[in-house]
Amino acid sequence: MAPQTDLKTVIDSEIKEWHFHIYFHQRNAEEYHAALQLRDAVLRLRRDGAFVAVPLFRVNTDPIGPHAVGSYEIWCPSESFSSVFSYLSMNRGNLSILVHPLTKEQRADHEIRNAWIGPAYPLDLSTLPIKSDKIPFQYPSLKLGYSTESPGPTLDERKQIGANVERILKGEKEAAKAPSD
Repeated sequence: MAPQTDLKTVIDSEIKEWHFHIYFHQRNAEEYHAALQLRDAVLRLRRDGAFVAVPLFRVNTDPIGPHAVGSYEIWCPSESFSSVFSYLSMNRGNLSILVHPLTKEQRADHEIRNAWIGPAYPLDLSTLPIKSDKIPFQYPSLKLGYSTESPGPTLDERKQIGANVERILKGEKEAAKAPSD
């Protein structure tokens, strides 16, 4: 199947919310302590305005759902995704982190659309529904992610931005050129 290239379809299907699952071996006191330190650091940085990230209150000290080891979840809207991803990449220590989008297809999000920061862990996908009726957006009170009230750039504005980037990169010999349809 060819990748989607229709601009409106791509924009309309853009992922707006993400989960980061921080993994630790529940019987490894050092890993558990490191995971909690990372969680506290994320909470401090959120408080101080570095990014928007919401760790779930619960820390799972046993396997739960598709997760085979201890874990906790951090919700992140797309508006802060790159900042949170960057921070966790640089500060995870030896912990592994599952990153996945939130869409109507939870199983595909965990199995096909996922990424790992650090070594991957096996997942028990049998616990996840294949498809939900609604996107499971979280924290609508923040008005971010799927709950945003900001429309973002129009299709015409996006096309103008793209044309400007192409014009600027025209003189960069290392940059690949967009195909001329």
